[in-house]
Amino acid sequence: MKKRVLIICLFVVTFFYAQQDYNTKNGLVANGYDVTEYFNNKAIKGDPNFTSSYNGVSYQFITAANKEKFDKNPIKYIPQYGGYCAYAIGINGEKVSINPKTFEIRDGKLYLFYNSWGINTLKKWKQEGAEDLQEKADKNWAKLGSTLKH
Repeated sequence: MKKRVLIICLFVVTFFYAQQDYNTKNGLVANGYDVTEYFNNKAIKGDPNFTSSYNGVSYQFITAANKEKFDKNPIKYIPQYGGYCAYAIGINGEKVSINPKTFEIRDGKLYLFYNSWGINTLKKWKQEGAEDLQEKADKNWAKLGSTLKH
């Protein structure tokens, strides 16, 4: 019985992760920036020589060690809301591209933001109440039919 429950749980998790929508500009999550480096408070473009795939999308890293870190625990590093702008998802549920250099680590999670043409949504996110916007973004993301909020 326990084995059957475990198999069902694995199927459900796999199914939901397969339903995830990712922002894959140029075929890469986070525009090819190394998602592990954000947790070191750095935004660094990855190297095509260090590429991993997870859940049908690709990520690039600056070193083999970072790639290995990601491969061991990809869910830790995947950007929230599929890598779309967290502010836009929170405000109106709109999937907006990001500037990979504009990010925040909040409660151990990676959030990416749009920042162009004088509009820095990370500043707006903080000014307008990140906690409330995060709650709204979670609800909006669920309405969009996306399931990966880890």
